[in-house]
Amino acid sequence: MPQQAERLLKLPPYVFSVIGDRLRQMQRDGIDVVRLDIGNPDMPPPPEVVEVLYKSARDGGNHGYTGYRGFAGFRDATAEYYKKRFGVDLNPDTEVLPLIGSKEGIVNLSLAYLDKGDIALVPDIGYPSYSMGAMLAGGEIHWLPTRAENNFEPSIDAIPEDVLRRAKLLWVNYPNNPTGATVDLAFYDRMAAFCKQNDILLVSDNPYMDVTFGDYQAPSALQASDTTNVLEFFSFSKSYNMAGWRLGVAVGSAQAIDDLLRVKSNVDSGHFKPIYEAGVRAYQVSQKWIDDRNAVYQHRRDRIMDALASIGLSAEVPRGSLYVWARTEDMPSAEYVERALTEAHVSIAPGAAYGDGGEGFVRISLGTPDERLQTALNRLSTWYQQRR
Repeated sequence: MPQQAERLLKLPPYVFSVIGDRLRQMQRDGIDVVRLDIGNPDMPPPPEVVEVLYKSARDGGNHGYTGYRGFAGFRDATAEYYKKRFGVDLNPDTEVLPLIGSKEGIVNLSLAYLDKGDIALVPDIGYPSYSMGAMLAGGEIHWLPTRAENNFEPSIDAIPEDVLRRAKLLWVNYPNNPTGATVDLAFYDRMAAFCKQNDILLVSDNPYMDVTFGDYQAPSALQASDTTNVLEFFSFSKSYNMAGWRLGVAVGSAQAIDDLLRVKSNVDSGHFKPIYEAGVRAYQVSQKWIDDRNAVYQHRRDRIMDALASIGLSAEVPRGSLYVWARTEDMPSAEYVERALTEAHVSIAPGAAYGDGGEGFVRISLGTPDERLQTALNRLSTWYQQRR
């Protein structure tokens, strides 16, 4: 076989692919492992959304290509949704671009903007695809520390001038994966102003904007005072429990949309029209459905919070996202994760998978059915108490 490309050799394995391989081997060995490591919604999508997919897929005329900009009806529905939800005006023809899941948009945007010597400003702690996209594109990464004492917001005041001159992208993500941190609109005003001043594209990855608790409502970066240099990614995976459907959308800067489209049009040919039509129906889902779904997540969050002391962890109560970000109390987080898996048969995500700043933490997902979650907490409690 020929030698792999240098970009591939530099790319570390995706942590959840490695975890998945190991768990499949344990399953083949007859070991029952409860997964609290992956942010995969366990509840189904709204039934009316599934019904639209079913009916549309039965239409023989819906099985052709939909065009590189995607189904116009979906773009129109996206613009209507942002107007209703956030008061944001979007041109559906130039400021909306459907994605085959927002993850591909993250990587393809990096390909659109980063050359050798260009820099992506990436939060440490953050979703790994931001840095992986930069590496695949041949760009460089400048890590922005995010720490608990600063609400896990990126520190931009100390970025060196030579870095700012070469920076092209700044990634933010709230409600945050993995920390569960949330922000207000003033945060986006600051970030957008900073990016415009320094000719940087602010990219808001916003897949958890509909997974919030209490009276908190997540804002959109497109509500900032000046959105000239702002692009936002939205995903149906978490908002409507449609993770396997791979439906997302990029909204905002017409220039950024066009640049992203130039990459995508050479990589894919759009999505399946019935999925677009189901997405249109998802935008119409009642707030009650979302509230009821979030109530289930909040109940699980509270059960985890109540159990933390008995399993050697501590955490702040998250107001959003699908995770509890917990600090390990008396052992390194990597050891905690390894022993929880091998001794308690519970899989938890290691904090270091999200950057060096994640060392000392673990991420626990709320996307596990109640009975299995309780099994996991019981196993962890028994294991942790016995080891003391």
